Amino acid sequence: MTVSTEGTVAVLPPGGPAAPARPISAARRGLTSRGTLLLLEALVAFAAALVLPLLARGFNFNPLNRIAQVSALAAIQLRFALLGLLVIGAVALAMRLRKGRHFDLTARFAAAGLAGLASGFVAAGAVVALHGTPWPMFGLNGDSGRIVEWAHAVANGRPSGSPVYPPAPLHTLGYYAEWFRGGNTAYAFKDLQILGAAAFGPLVYLCWRMLLSPVRALAFGVAPAFALIDAYKPYSQTVLVMLVPVLVALVVSLGRSGTQNWRPLLLKGAGFGALLGMLFLTYSGWFLWSAAGVLFAALLYFPWRTGRLKGAAFLGATLAAFLVVAGRYLRVMLIEGQTTKDYNFRFDNFTDPAYYLMWRTDMPGKVGEWPLPGEYGGVGLFALLTFVCLGAAIWLGIRTPMVVTIAAMFISAWVMRMYIASNMYETQTVQLYTRTNNQLLYCGLLLSALLVHLVAQRMAARRADSGTEAELQAGAGLQTGSKASRGTASAGFPGREGAVIGTMCALLLLLGTVSSSMADRYMPAKENTYRILPWVSHTITEKDGSCPKYAPGGTCSKDGDQSWLTFIR
Repeated sequence: MTVSTEGTVAVLPPGGPAAPARPISAARRGLTSRGTLLLLEALVAFAAALVLPLLARGFNFNPLNRIAQVSALAAIQLRFALLGLLVIGAVALAMRLRKGRHFDLTARFAAAGLAGLASGFVAAGAVVALHGTPWPMFGLNGDSGRIVEWAHAVANGRPSGSPVYPPAPLHTLGYYAEWFRGGNTAYAFKDLQILGAAAFGPLVYLCWRMLLSPVRALAFGVAPAFALIDAYKPYSQTVLVMLVPVLVALVVSLGRSGTQNWRPLLLKGAGFGALLGMLFLTYSGWFLWSAAGVLFAALLYFPWRTGRLKGAAFLGATLAAFLVVAGRYLRVMLIEGQTTKDYNFRFDNFTDPAYYLMWRTDMPGKVGEWPLPGEYGGVGLFALLTFVCLGAAIWLGIRTPMVVTIAAMFISAWVMRMYIASNMYETQTVQLYTRTNNQLLYCGLLLSALLVHLVAQRMAARRADSGTEAELQAGAGLQTGSKASRGTASAGFPGREGAVIGTMCALLLLLGTVSSSMADRYMPAKENTYRILPWVSHTITEKDGSCPKYAPGGTCSKDGDQSWLTFIR
């Protein structure tokens, strides 16, 4: 089900075509096949994601002490940097050895490894934050408590407390608890918070690999997603960052369906449907915000001229597989969802609805004037840069399904946001419209990153054209050999090997600092932010009646510190 938006270029050696190559054994062909390499990338990414959390288990820090928290973050950062430098060093070494024969393969695995290490950083932060307590973030309070209760009911064959809540997280937690935690869904939820944060990077990387090469998937798909990584309820944000590339790949495949053979066409459609069904079962909200934009892109790229029947068959296979996987839950959402109302007005519901660049949640911390006043009519430079990049990406990629689909999803979420917010006073309901913040931010960051991708593609094409022209002129005697060589070498920037290594170095620093910030977001503290969530976890009595190791003052209670109730806005 892999779809690529990047073309391939055949490169001939100097002097013309090479001599016939020696036959390659079937075993070697199998090891270098695209499917096998993608599987190996996945294994590398998920293995790398577990390294830092496992190392963090050996730390001996008091997670409630701020100096200890800073030391722990520095310790994780040090290990992240050293491992990342080893990975980049392997790529540099591959460039020098055997004339760079294994450079592409090494860069492929290095990109997967960096994606895993980055999310493993956030998971390691969660390990530190919950060190000394068996409870998940927030214990049995709030959303955490409801999820734990509903998962326990589902695991014991009873209905959950909410028919519209996504069933996949509840079933996953319930069965995991039965298999590994003796049925204790509360203690199991702590494990899945850590594992869910660790899996974030590999999952989003593999989804973007359907569209982009390894390094581009890391730079233009994974890096923007880390603005949303979450260790409290990791599944909702993970679905968003996976859904966007999957829907883009679906539209790309639809546009090509008119010229494909029937069997792979139907199998690919069914694969997309099954994957979308699993994402829908995990978190359905993003489908609502994205639906209108994806419908527009699908109609735009439907093969009206090249194969209407095949395009309809592709969509039919996708829909059929989706209904098989998630049809029952979709029916529940269409019926029960109409009567489910959200009456909880939170901090962001009182701010300018056009501001989406940061979601402050219902525990916004110390806030003065918000949004912060910007330089241009109250709008900040970051927002201006995002809008400029959005327009430039559409300008350069107006014929590119990836750019058009993401832009359409951005506009779709914007329109839905304003529609719900405009009716908020009349209906006195919120309907979670502030969650569109995350989709708008992610799509905006993606379009900004893809602008770099489009510019790089055009520069590479111009460089190739310049090199070809110089060779033709040299062959016609219009340039001397040395001048032609210098002209070809000086056209554009240095080779792509240097670009790959430089990009990885920049991404190592970027992902390291972003991951540290997102890990610090959940370091325990008794304050009006999400740091209160792991703080509460250290104040809840354990099953055997004892207090967690680092309970403040050595005291704890059944429900834990309830001061968070005064913070809710």
